[in-house]
Amino acid sequence: MSKVSLNELLAYFKNADYSWVFLGMLCGLLSHLSRAYRWQYLLEPLDYKISLGNSVMAVFAAYLINYTIPRAGEVARASILTTYEGVPFEKGFGTIVAERVADFLVMVIIIIITLFIQFDFIYQFFIQKFNPLHLSIGLFVLIVLFFIGVKFVKSSTSKIALKIKTFVIGLLEGVLSIFKMKKKWAFIVHTIFIWSMYIAMFYVTAFSLPELHNIPFGAILIGFISATFSIAATNGGIGSYPIAVYAAFSLFSVPESPSIAFGWIVWTSQTILLVLAGGLSLMLLPIFNKNKKVGNKKELS
Repeated sequence: MSKVSLNELLAYFKNADYSWVFLGMLCGLLSHLSRAYRWQYLLEPLDYKISLGNSVMAVFAAYLINYTIPRAGEVARASILTTYEGVPFEKGFGTIVAERVADFLVMVIIIIITLFIQFDFIYQFFIQKFNPLHLSIGLFVLIVLFFIGVKFVKSSTSKIALKIKTFVIGLLEGVLSIFKMKKKWAFIVHTIFIWSMYIAMFYVTAFSLPELHNIPFGAILIGFISATFSIAATNGGIGSYPIAVYAAFSLFSVPESPSIAFGWIVWTSQTILLVLAGGLSLMLLPIFNKNKKVGNKKELS
């Protein structure tokens, strides 16, 4: 539990430099618009051309719905595509899964880069907190268990093994399908841009608090990773986002108060953006598609 009082948080909110907060919101907005545009590339191999307006509104509506039930937004997003663009639900949902695979790979790359940049710091931290011998034994055991698990899944015919096989094969197919797209390089550029804007949003907002002006970029990356996982594990990171940011920043001896306050400022500003854009999207979708004929298949231009 955070020991930061409500009055302390309100003081940070009152004294924050909102020019940086609004710049962070702009970065977040650009990432979401890029995501909506990128979605069109995934639908191209299915021979569906969807309007950019519906794609944008579906993405924002999905973000808003995710604040109610985790991952319900993805289902709603595919349903919106079915309702207003005539794309079968399973096909639309399949493209969203493929999209998440691409995002997962980028997240892994960000983690690897962060480990590379902060290797000495992270290594010293674990050495101080944990016995090196225990870490080595633990790592060896994990590697052995991994290879045993792979061998079991390959040879076993049990229902669990078959489900794991199906999942892994589907995951690989999703990854490979990205490289089979006609405009795969445009898709990759958009993916890099989306995650660059995510990090930029987190980074520039840190300048809104004077206490964080000298925070190392490695701390920003670790804080970003921690905060991202908190969003994935909860309803949009409600309550957990600031705690996740503080947990990461504390490794760099950043005080609790500005860390928690920064987490709340980032989360609140991005939530306001998504609630407004998502609510507006849900209202405009039926109006935007009032006279539209659903079910047309075309090639993405």
